[in-house]
Amino acid sequence: MQKQEFTITVYTENQIGLLNRIATIFSRRKINVESLNTSPSEVESVHRFNIVITETEDVVRKLCSQIEKQVEVLKAYYNTADQIVWQEMALYKVPTSQIAEKVQVERLLRKYGARAVVIRHDYTVFETTGHREETDALVAVLEPLGLIEFVRSARVAIIKDSVGFHEKLKEFEQREPGEEAAENEFLSENEQIFTM
Repeated sequence: MQKQEFTITVYTENQIGLLNRIATIFSRRKINVESLNTSPSEVESVHRFNIVITETEDVVRKLCSQIEKQVEVLKAYYNTADQIVWQEMALYKVPTSQIAEKVQVERLLRKYGARAVVIRHDYTVFETTGHREETDALVAVLEPLGLIEFVRSARVAIIKDSVGFHEKLKEFEQREPGEEAAENEFLSENEQIFTM
């Protein structure tokens, strides 16, 4: 089986120490995490992790199974890039003098969908969102203008096909600890490919 990029989405209760336990699952298997984001979900008290790795599907399936063994984990899914909608945010700090002198910079920033979020006499900070290739492309454009600093966020992702998912999350959240979740019962036949 060939390695490819997967985004693992994990729905959990918000408990102290869970991130460390999930990270340990990856480090024990010597799997590099390329991106990690955690945030509240649309259901109160349920959080979601988006974890990006490059591995074989078989390894990812086993990882999700291992992650689900954590008491606070409600469900773990894995998806390829074409099965999700995803973005990353990036910030770029450049000298204000360079930006002010070069009129074409404004056109370049519009081309990349960037906007100024801080303008000071010594530097300007631009923000944009997109896929990694897009944010990297703007780095290449701004480097000749004296790029001072660049930072990119972790991936945020939403599964494309998830009819009834919100209701299922509410059910997961209301279950008593130890109660088994009926696997994939809320997904249609077409959506089965997104799960283990």
